[in-house]
Amino acid sequence: MTADSGSPWAPFRHPTFRMLWIVWLAAHLSMWMNDVAAAWLMTSLSNNPLLVALVQSASTLPVFLLGLPSGALADILDRRRFFMFTQFWGAAVGLVLTVLTFTDMLNASALLLLVFANGIGLAMRWPVYAALTPEVVPRAQLMTALAMNGVGANLARIVGPLIAGALIAAAGSGYVFALNALLCTVTGFMLARWKRETKVSPLPSERFLGAIRVGVQHVRQSAQFHSILIRVSLFFLQSIALIALLPLVARALPGGGAGIYTLLLAAMGTGAVSAALLLPRLLQHTTRDQLFRNGSIVYAVAMTAAALAPNLYVAVPAMFAAGLAWLTVINSFTVAAQTALPDWVRARGMSIYQMVMMGSSALGAALWGQVASSTDVRTSLLLASVTAAAGLLVTRYFPVAPAAEEDLTPWREWKPPELAVPVEPEAGPVLVTIEYWIDPERAAEFEALMRESRRLWLRNGLLAWELFEDTSQPGCYIEHFIDESWAEYVRRNERMTVSYAELRERKQALHLRPEAPIIRRFVARPVARS
Repeated sequence: MTADSGSPWAPFRHPTFRMLWIVWLAAHLSMWMNDVAAAWLMTSLSNNPLLVALVQSASTLPVFLLGLPSGALADILDRRRFFMFTQFWGAAVGLVLTVLTFTDMLNASALLLLVFANGIGLAMRWPVYAALTPEVVPRAQLMTALAMNGVGANLARIVGPLIAGALIAAAGSGYVFALNALLCTVTGFMLARWKRETKVSPLPSERFLGAIRVGVQHVRQSAQFHSILIRVSLFFLQSIALIALLPLVARALPGGGAGIYTLLLAAMGTGAVSAALLLPRLLQHTTRDQLFRNGSIVYAVAMTAAALAPNLYVAVPAMFAAGLAWLTVINSFTVAAQTALPDWVRARGMSIYQMVMMGSSALGAALWGQVASSTDVRTSLLLASVTAAAGLLVTRYFPVAPAAEEDLTPWREWKPPELAVPVEPEAGPVLVTIEYWIDPERAAEFEALMRESRRLWLRNGLLAWELFEDTSQPGCYIEHFIDESWAEYVRRNERMTVSYAELRERKQALHLRPEAPIIRRFVARPVARS
């Protein structure tokens, strides 16, 4: 294992990353085995293409519904314990599925309900793991670490279906669900042994609803994140068709059965693993936007080939190419999203990313399943391929990589102000004003900086921001902030990054007075009503 941070294996030099990666691999093994067993079991319970496709929807819909609350909890609770809880949740769902399968009490409705419950575990697990990865590896190794996460996820895509297929053929789906419960239990205890260092803050924890509001507000004020979300939603809306309808594609091939389905999934996973190992080198010669465009084209062509494949000799290479393109596109999105988020809001931001991704997957699976029910599987996949080509025309206007990357390194030089009167952390709202004196001829330049200031401060959790100009003294401006409480005021300033510190210097450079801009802080006082 080389020490070179550009090596695909560099992140494994960190013991905590190795442990988390093993848990991540096991979690994805469980997910894939559960989805394969559930999808194949559904073909025995019902021959309705819509119900088969709804297995994929039931698996991903919880992420859309619960992703943001899960992200908020991952940012305000102990991340180790929260991650551990998600594994024990998966174990409980696996145990229920095992019992119902062995007692022949499972029907199509109950299966969809339990797949949905298993998806709740995914909804809780994904944001906290996304937030933990940048915490345990250096920033220079983040792209490589995320690629290795992709390797783990796609090794599971290969091995999971193979194990599930073998167990289904030899003993039945119940043994797959039992193995899932065991894996989740073991990895839960692995996390229980992790001695994670936690930073103790003198401030009270963020409130749950307030944390959700700030997470949404941060994403709303990020133009880069908007572009990422638009591209993710359009890609998954059409690309999920191949995965959702793959059991029916397998059945239509000569000798179609559980083994064929498993082989096609394994081919897709092999392509994805190959892409993960090649990505660090590919990014030296191309941009993320180019990787997205080229990967989307390859995926659309591969989906067309799989739809028209007369036998495995065509279907397997098509699925390999689909996996290669899939991982290339998704890793490009994920790296862009991770680097666009500061640590304090990373789980919430990634949960929104995940919500859009899985929500589009759930909607796309239901959509293409309905199209297949109304026409046939081949027509549905061909229409999805055409949709992919149309989507490229739209997404060209939404680059995922900005012209200049923002420096999100925390700026540690801010100090809490000295108080002449005692202020409780929960006291508020808090009004802050900053007075500037600006040359009227440079007003347009100053106001442009203030627009940027507004966006950055709102991203950090402000309730309101305004810029006021004194009508009696030209050139006198007041920058006006409102925070929910004194604790939130302190927390917002502690979130200041190097980028904002540089912006503040540019604003103060336009200030005419020799002394620094005057800052005043006011705390609301309750006044009894008469």
